[in-house]
Amino acid sequence: MLLLLFIAFILALIVGFDVGYSMVLAAWLGVEYRGDAVDPAMMPLSMIAGVDTYALVQVPLFILAGELMNRGGLTLRLIDWAQAIVGRIKGSLGHVSILTNLIMAGVSGSAVADAVATGKPLIPAMRKEGYGDGFAGAVIAAGALLGPIIPPSIPMVVYAQLASQSVVKLFMAGIVPGLLLAAGFMVICSIVAKVRDFPSRPPVPWAGKARATGRAGWALLMPLIVIGGIRFGLVTDTEAAVAVVLYALFVSLFIYRGLKAKELPKILYDAGRSAAVILFLLAAAGPFSWLVAESQISNTVVDTIQSWSTNPVVVLLIINGFLLLIGCIIEPLPAMIIFLPVLIPLGAQLGIDPIQFGAVVVLNLMIGLMHPPIGLLLFVVSSVGRIRIAPVMWQILPFLGWAIVVLVLTIVFPPLTTWLPGHLR
Repeated sequence: MLLLLFIAFILALIVGFDVGYSMVLAAWLGVEYRGDAVDPAMMPLSMIAGVDTYALVQVPLFILAGELMNRGGLTLRLIDWAQAIVGRIKGSLGHVSILTNLIMAGVSGSAVADAVATGKPLIPAMRKEGYGDGFAGAVIAAGALLGPIIPPSIPMVVYAQLASQSVVKLFMAGIVPGLLLAAGFMVICSIVAKVRDFPSRPPVPWAGKARATGRAGWALLMPLIVIGGIRFGLVTDTEAAVAVVLYALFVSLFIYRGLKAKELPKILYDAGRSAAVILFLLAAAGPFSWLVAESQISNTVVDTIQSWSTNPVVVLLIINGFLLLIGCIIEPLPAMIIFLPVLIPLGAQLGIDPIQFGAVVVLNLMIGLMHPPIGLLLFVVSSVGRIRIAPVMWQILPFLGWAIVVLVLTIVFPPLTTWLPGHLR
């Protein structure tokens, strides 16, 4: 039955079905194959159960917050602020890209949204200053990778739903790896800038930095509402999502005035469509995952990997090697929904901290977004910047290498992902 399930799923993908519809079709065939052993009413009930949870309210809210931020002029003010802070550094626009994405990561939780928002103004600017199309696209893609790692993170919410874990603790688990990624990316930008003699900008006096900070102050406060509010128990994760949407709406309409009221229906539609894709995937995963679990494949996978090693670190390295290969061909959310029902029991049996396991899995699959040849971020920046994708693939390799180093560090040193969550009650 399991073989039928996956053959049907793969054939549906080849024919051209969306991932969600492919899972529904494969699950329906699996139910029909089992005949009277399974009530067909299980299909819609299982799909509803897959999204019938309070925690998933955050998904459309954080997507909407990111849309409001990008359309309301907050992104451009963050870019101006970052230029004032790091503009004097050689190859400053690369650092501006990473720093801007680091701040934006604390709001949207979406790598693609951040890549579009920062790529539109910064890729042409880098091209004009002689950075080269490949490096310009690679920097934007690397910076956008921070979006799903730094809280809030939509993939973390999805993992929490699949593994029945605390969303708040998973959010906190992403902070240290995210900061390590950002620091390493900026070091790479510095090295490349020195080797290629990229230009820097005149230093901005402290008064100029203060003015830039004042202009961007409302935007800079948004990540504090999310991260600070959740960390110190002032708001729950869902309340933080509501607060940041209302804050972004108020600032965009009445402070920066970059957004007109007549644009709100289009923004709500775009955010709703993006959220619907994610929620439909989770709904489609309900019957599909149930049939996978019924096949007892998780026990087979556990026994196979344990026959190789029972050391949690070694097992995590094996799992991550597999997920890195998967991430090269499947987008992160579908990969999580398909494979996590099998891998989560394995981590539990070996005593791997579920928060560390979640952070490692999310980080791993996000790396797939910028992994050649078909990483989604590579295509996004290529489209946004109107540049050829081949140079971006070559220039992304140093950033990809550092991301894999951080992934290994989070496996070998669990406190990188468990220290901050351990301070929550």
